[in-house]
Amino acid sequence: MPSARECEGMNMCGLAGIARLDGQELGPETDALLTELADILRHRGPDDRELLRNGPVGLAFTRLSLVDPADGSQPLVSDDGNLVLIANGEIYNHKELASALPSDVKLKTGSDCEVLLYLYRRHGLDFLRDVRGMFAIILWDRAEGQLILARDRFGIKPLYYHRNRERIVLSSEIKGLFADRATPRRFLWEEALTNPTVAAAQRFSAPQISTWFEGVESVPAATILRIDLRDGRTTQHCYWELPAAHDDSASAASFVERYGELLRESVRECATADTELGLFLSGGIDSASVLALALSEVEEIHTFTALSGGTRLNGDAENAHWLALELGVHNHQVVFAPDHVPTPEEWTRLLWLTETPMTGPEIYYKHELHRFARSERPELRGMLLGAASDEFNGGYSDDIGGNWDTFLANLEGMERETRLDQRSGLRPWWSGGMPFLSEQVLGDLRGNRKPDAYRAYIESEYRKVQQYNVWHEDRTAAGSGIEARVPFLDHRLVELSASVPERLRPHLLWNKRILRDAVKSLLPERIAERPKGPFFYGPGTHYAYRMLVNLMRSNDQELIERSLAAPGADVYLDADGIRQQLAQFGSGDTDSASVELLMRVVNMGLLSEMLTQPPSLEKLSAGSLRTALPAGHDPVVTTSDLFPPARTYDLDEIPVLAEEVLLLTDGEGTWYLTDQGEIEFALEGEAPILAVLRLVDGRSTLATALDKAGVSFGDVRSELDTLFEQRLLSSAR
Repeated sequence: MPSARECEGMNMCGLAGIARLDGQELGPETDALLTELADILRHRGPDDRELLRNGPVGLAFTRLSLVDPADGSQPLVSDDGNLVLIANGEIYNHKELASALPSDVKLKTGSDCEVLLYLYRRHGLDFLRDVRGMFAIILWDRAEGQLILARDRFGIKPLYYHRNRERIVLSSEIKGLFADRATPRRFLWEEALTNPTVAAAQRFSAPQISTWFEGVESVPAATILRIDLRDGRTTQHCYWELPAAHDDSASAASFVERYGELLRESVRECATADTELGLFLSGGIDSASVLALALSEVEEIHTFTALSGGTRLNGDAENAHWLALELGVHNHQVVFAPDHVPTPEEWTRLLWLTETPMTGPEIYYKHELHRFARSERPELRGMLLGAASDEFNGGYSDDIGGNWDTFLANLEGMERETRLDQRSGLRPWWSGGMPFLSEQVLGDLRGNRKPDAYRAYIESEYRKVQQYNVWHEDRTAAGSGIEARVPFLDHRLVELSASVPERLRPHLLWNKRILRDAVKSLLPERIAERPKGPFFYGPGTHYAYRMLVNLMRSNDQELIERSLAAPGADVYLDADGIRQQLAQFGSGDTDSASVELLMRVVNMGLLSEMLTQPPSLEKLSAGSLRTALPAGHDPVVTTSDLFPPARTYDLDEIPVLAEEVLLLTDGEGTWYLTDQGEIEFALEGEAPILAVLRLVDGRSTLATALDKAGVSFGDVRSELDTLFEQRLLSSAR
């Protein structure tokens, strides 16, 4: 196969390759595999493709054009012909890096990744030390007979491989590896079932990122792998890690100022493109901050918001619409009607696209937003996201604890549980809320260092970002030929948040104060101080869970039965228990997390099934495209035909807890609303709705309960809507 031409440009792409690890050369029979790899990854790069086979290495490259679309193909080759590179992503500071190269180096293209060839030639394995961006890299050092594989600091861009003694096969997506018959086709049931993130366990994330499939490995984030093509010897070089040192001398104001400067620069870099960019606007501070800063970089931007039962009740749709009007940008309110359910085939396609058992409502909604955006705006190639701000700025602090001290105490408990999982024999001594043992008993599990629960939490979030956030953001965007751009994952921003000293953490990292203060001059107070609201959780969650329940029931429970018939399901799954659990969901109007957990188990079976004969993504239907409200229409006013009208209240009515609904407490400040023994809501002691519920006795009117609780009706309106919609509360008028 002839060598590809040396061309310009770097953009979102699909990367694949094959290399001999035994000193031999690839034969012509490899060409068919390279072609198939390019076909499988076509959705990642529909604009162009290039194939190369030379000596021991074969490369396949598919391209989506964002920067320099006229001429941006790869591979790129150094001036002496010794280095060959294909890369996926963007190098944001490529001009700065190029200016520091020796004067005799003359870049031949406009590609933002060509500079990597000469950085490697000059610095060896330290060549990524000063590189800023998101990327996955396959570099062939012909002179040394080595293959260099690398990813950015957060693993934003994916790169997977399978290897044996003879050769290594590489692909941007796992599905590509199954084109090679040497790749095993077995789902890792036990690894998936014991992963704390998958099980939604109150633990820190698993220490290693799972690919979910036997024999499939991922190039670690912030890591360079060097593989000798003569004997397969491999060295691993980590070029970045979360900083351990804290800046004890800096003030809170200086942290806020620096954070604002870095965020502005990161958004500026992410908003650079030669084609149209869009933005997912949730109505929260994260995406709103990115939008406000991006407007100084682009002339026009279209924003996209999911309008579902959940986003209508939690205020996301309304606030996104309001902010778009305030800032003068287009906002597409993409409608997900309450009775909408994807077909089993559509779900199968989404699952094969994402390649993770954690596929759920959030991933589905984002996938559909990307599809709508690309259909509505055919020239759109990149999407700005507000993702990954919560993980490093204290976005979940209020969910984990009612105040900073409670937050830290709960983190310490999560760390202890994580450690005890490694020494299960000690667990009985910590059960029942009676810690009979000292913390020192776990010292050897901590490496005899002083425990810092917050640091352990940040490290856990760093792994979770790789295992879940950037994983699904990449796939859902790539499925529509779009590149996801994540300004909050500029490593300088994360380093700054991680270096906040302990004395300033309560001030800066509680409820994202560092971000709120940094952008308060850019946004209306309504948005800058709006409490965090998850994408679909909270009021209205039952709409999303109803969708999952009805999906699992459709076509005579097709997905359930396929999952139970998959390889390995007979060993790991209880078929009767799964069918019984699905039946117990009743009408599907539930906020029980067990709905999503059951969906994840079903996903495991479906992934195992698909491995027996990997499907073609292009042959699976994604279903009809969503529609959007006409431009300028208020989503709160114009959706009465799509969503049930808001409940009307009579303050003289008497609220009553439904039969088998109980309000219970753990005695330590947290209360639980349970239905038939299952926890529906966890409520902290200071929550206004909790104060009202504690006064619901079947005799007192709503007005009386509000008065005694000392809260206004507006303070609890959305929560009351949810409780009545889910029939956890009824009225004894």
